[in-house]
Amino acid sequence: MKLHGNYKSRMFLTIIAMTLFAALALPIVSSAQEATIQKKEHHHYQLVVVEPLGGPNSYLSAPSFQILNNRGAFAAIANTSTPNPNVNSFIPFNLPDCFVQHSVVLHNGVLTELSVLPGGANAQTTWISANGLVAGFSENGLIDPLTGQPEGVAVLWDDGKVTDLGTLPGGTESLAGVVNSWGQVAGFSSNDIPDAFSIAGFPTQTRAFLWHKGVMRDLGTLGGPDALAGCMNESGQVVGFSYTNSTVNPITTLPTGHAFLWENGKMTDLGSLGGTLSGSFAGGTLCGLNSRGQVVGASNLEGDLLTHPFLWSKTEGMKDLGTLGGTFGHPDWINDVGEVVGFSLTLGDLVGHAFLWRGGVMTDLGTVGTDPDSEGNSINAQGQVVGTSFDLAAGVDLHGFLWEHGGPIVDLNTLVPPGSGLTVLSAVDINDRGEIAGNGVLPNGDLHAVLLIPCDEDHADVEGCDYEPVEAVTEAPVRSAQTTQASTVAAAKAKLSPAEMTTRFRSMMANRRRSLGAMRPK
Repeated sequence: MKLHGNYKSRMFLTIIAMTLFAALALPIVSSAQEATIQKKEHHHYQLVVVEPLGGPNSYLSAPSFQILNNRGAFAAIANTSTPNPNVNSFIPFNLPDCFVQHSVVLHNGVLTELSVLPGGANAQTTWISANGLVAGFSENGLIDPLTGQPEGVAVLWDDGKVTDLGTLPGGTESLAGVVNSWGQVAGFSSNDIPDAFSIAGFPTQTRAFLWHKGVMRDLGTLGGPDALAGCMNESGQVVGFSYTNSTVNPITTLPTGHAFLWENGKMTDLGSLGGTLSGSFAGGTLCGLNSRGQVVGASNLEGDLLTHPFLWSKTEGMKDLGTLGGTFGHPDWINDVGEVVGFSLTLGDLVGHAFLWRGGVMTDLGTVGTDPDSEGNSINAQGQVVGTSFDLAAGVDLHGFLWEHGGPIVDLNTLVPPGSGLTVLSAVDINDRGEIAGNGVLPNGDLHAVLLIPCDEDHADVEGCDYEPVEAVTEAPVRSAQTTQASTVAAAKAKLSPAEMTTRFRSMMANRRRSLGAMRPK
C-alpha cells in the first residue's frame, strides 16, 4: 500500500504537523512535586505473547488502536517466514523487517490467522469491534499505476471471511480504520483528483468514507478538497479532519482544516481554539470519540504557533484542556465517562509526561523510575490508565506502565512473572476487564505483541496466574496538578523560535513512530 512517498512518514507527519505546539498564554497546569517512596498493592498479570507466523516479529495494529475488546479478543499483526516482495520491503504502519505480515486475532489462548485478499501478500488489522468484527486493509495483487507499489484496500473480516470494501470512484487505495458492531466501517480512500496536500499522502485527494452492507459513501468535506475519517462509535457517529479551503497557510504549510463530526448524513465543523488547524485525531491514534459523542483532539491557537488538546461536546462546544506547563500537548484517548489521557510537555519543554484530565483537573502521572518521558495511551471505564515510559529525544520506548487507584505509576514488568525474557516496552490499550495490550522485546531484539491478563476475581482459573497481590514500590516524583492561570511563561517561550520548535518536534516525533509499532531500545 504505497501511497505517495513514504506512507508512514507522509501521513503521520502531516497529522503531527497539526499538533506540534501547545498554548502558553491560556490556563496551564502547575505542579507541586514531592519525591517519595510509595507502596501500593496491585494484581499480578499473566503474560501472553502473540507468536509470529514463522517470522521474527509480531506487532500491535495501527493506526486507530481499539485492538482489544471487552471479550478479550486482541487484533494484531504477525510476520510469516516469507520475504516481503514489496520494493524496499515497504509495509505501512510497521517496522521494515522485510517479512510478509498477516492479520491475526488472539482470543482465549487461540491465535487465528485472517485471510489476505486473493493475489495479495500483506494484510494488517486496525480495529476490533465489541462483537469481534475486524477492520483493516489487505493487498489485492494489483500494482498501483500512480506509485508502482502493490495496492492496499480496505477490508472487513467477519468470522474468518474477508470482504474487499473497494475504494471511492476513481480511487486505487483505501484503508478501513474502524468498525462498529453493526458492521459499519469508516476509513479513507483515494480518488482520481490530483492533490498536492492530500491528508494521507495519496497522489490524489483523500476522502472520508462510511461503508455499510456493500455500499461505500463519500462523507464529503468542510469545503476543502480532503477529509479523513478517524473514528466511529456504536451509534454511527464519525469524527475526523477535513480541509475547509485550499489556501495554504504560510505558518502551517497546509490549508485550513478543522475537526468534524458526521452524523445523520451531515458533517459538522467543530471549529478550533482560534487557529487554522484542529483535528479529532488524538495523539498517535486517529480515534478521539466516545459513546456519548464527546470528541477529543488537538487545535492550534490564534496565530498558528501553539496547539492545545481539546474536548468538544454538543452542550459546551470546544474546551481547551491546557497542558502541564510546556509548549505542546495532545490527547490519546477518552473513555465513556469523559476522562482523557495523553501527553504534554512540562515547563521548559525538556521532558513530556503522561496526563490524566478528569473533571477540569489535569494530573501529571509522572514516569517510570528515571525514564525521562511518558504518555498515557488508553483509559478504561474504571479509570485505569496504561501507557508508555520512554526517551523522546532518543526515540525509544522503555517500559509499559499502569496507573490506577490514584497512582503512583508502576512498571508493568514488575507485575508479570519473571523468566519470560521479554520486556514490556509499551502498553497501548486496556479494556474494561483490565486486560492490557502492548508490545514487548526479547533479548535478541525481536518484537512481540503481548496481552497481559490480570490475576483477579474476574479471571479466576487462568493457568499460571499468581493470585497473590504484589506490592509495587515506586520511588519517583509524585505530582498532582490543578488548572491555574499562567503568571509568566516568557522564559520557556524564549528558548526556541517557532521554526526551531517545529523542526525539533517534527524530527523527534517522526523518529519515535510509537504509533507504528514499538521501538527497540538502543
